Amino acid sequence: MVIEKRQVEVSVPASTANLGSGYDSLGIAIDIRLKLAATLSDRDEFIYSGNGRISNSPHNMVHKSFREAFNQRSKVAPKLRIVADNPIPLARGLGSSSAALVAGIALADEFMGHSLGRDGVFQLAAKLEGHPDNVAPAVYGGFNSSIKMSDGNYYSEKLDVPSEWVFLFAIPGYRLKTKAARALLPSNYKLADLVHNLSRVSFWPIAISQNRPEILKFACQDRIHEPYREKLIPRFLITKAELLERGAYAVFLSGAGPTIAVVCERQKVYSLKTGLKKFVGKAGTIVEAKVSRRGYEIVK
Repeated sequence: MVIEKRQVEVSVPASTANLGSGYDSLGIAIDIRLKLAATLSDRDEFIYSGNGRISNSPHNMVHKSFREAFNQRSKVAPKLRIVADNPIPLARGLGSSSAALVAGIALADEFMGHSLGRDGVFQLAAKLEGHPDNVAPAVYGGFNSSIKMSDGNYYSEKLDVPSEWVFLFAIPGYRLKTKAARALLPSNYKLADLVHNLSRVSFWPIAISQNRPEILKFACQDRIHEPYREKLIPRFLITKAELLERGAYAVFLSGAGPTIAVVCERQKVYSLKTGLKKFVGKAGTIVEAKVSRRGYEIVK
């Protein structure tokens, strides 16, 4: 039985994932937030504004995850009118799909009287997405390290990112579907490449917990996915090398790309933005955004 609330608003942060060495496991919430206003209705509606175009159809990700959450509780989902305002770039590596999944499940949890809870929202969203790296920040905020356990469930731990770290995102004008970016990756890796990533991924929580951004230059080094995705993201590797040379703390593909994420100090922002202009081209944008310490939020 649906609880008595009739209108709910939810906001969900964008996210940057992988962070170089942390393929499918690390992510950080970014304070660019998808906002939805949902009202119980006699039919499903989806009224969209913001980045890109999404049709007014009940087959969008928000409605699908909303219905799936009810299905997981053996309940029939009510019809929902959703008005969406989305500033998160679509198919650019900033977690737009994870934000939509989390938004739909969080709405369902609210209308079902919190039968899932925040951890339950995370579990279902990660299962639907297939990996937890973007989902965990969208749910919990901050920096998250997440794993898939042997029983098929997911586990995540959070750290708050130092507030003085500056994050820049160079967003090209073209889209890149995660499926296409994943298709380039090999099914088997050399042991040396695996050891390379394993030895560097632990530098992320050390850098964050001890506020030592200077060691991020090691943490963002990757051999698992970034070299293979250069084919779909021209000039990425050379741009990464140039930005590190200019003094960036870390440079990495945001999610599957094509967006490049940069962590730096305030004094380096102008120089690094200049270095990113050639990568994004005339059709792209460079955005400075704060880390969100908060995951999704419900307004009743």
